[in-house]
Amino acid sequence: MKRFAVILAGCGVYDGSEIHETVCTLLAISRNKGSYKIFAPDINQYHVVNHLTGEVTSEERNVLVEAARLGRGEITPLDQINLDHFDAIVLPGGFGVAKNLCSYAYEGENFRVLEEVKRVVKEAYQKKIPIGAMCISPVLISKIIAGATVTIGSDKATADDIEKSGAFHKITQKGEVIFDEKNKIYSTPCYMLESSIADIADGCDNLITAIIKA
Repeated sequence: MKRFAVILAGCGVYDGSEIHETVCTLLAISRNKGSYKIFAPDINQYHVVNHLTGEVTSEERNVLVEAARLGRGEITPLDQINLDHFDAIVLPGGFGVAKNLCSYAYEGENFRVLEEVKRVVKEAYQKKIPIGAMCISPVLISKIIAGATVTIGSDKATADDIEKSGAFHKITQKGEVIFDEKNKIYSTPCYMLESSIADIADGCDNLITAIIKA
């Protein structure tokens, strides 16, 4: 049984982890007879977005508390993760990855990665633990692992920023998974491409299945 650490960035596409991608990831792990534990940093969100109107509100929310909604309350602060207990880590997408786990959404190509996240990804890389990255998450990976090969689909501006970080980008279609064998990185575009929830389920299942079969 493969054990997955799933790292979240809150709850909700515009300011946290993308809900469809997260749920489909957990479902894919379970259906492929894996196990998972969910983690998130215990920090305030960059901001809170009203998902009905798309407007930024004056609220303040905590990434760990919000991500707990997706884990039905079963979640652990990211700084308590022990990668000796896991066979892979996975980062679903959502704007929260680019706002809370790193600063790509508002600093562009010169973005910074949250130190907790950087530490975990680096440790996984050093231990040769497979890393799964969905949607916008490969941008974060590209900043941490020099020479990584990833995909975010076909968005040229984002792909260019990935390559400015010293990584390599491959254009993909819905559901495709790019496997960087040298660095043990699996990536798929999810909602970086116009997709249905069925497409998202396919992409998540393809990524998780690829990691389990490796």
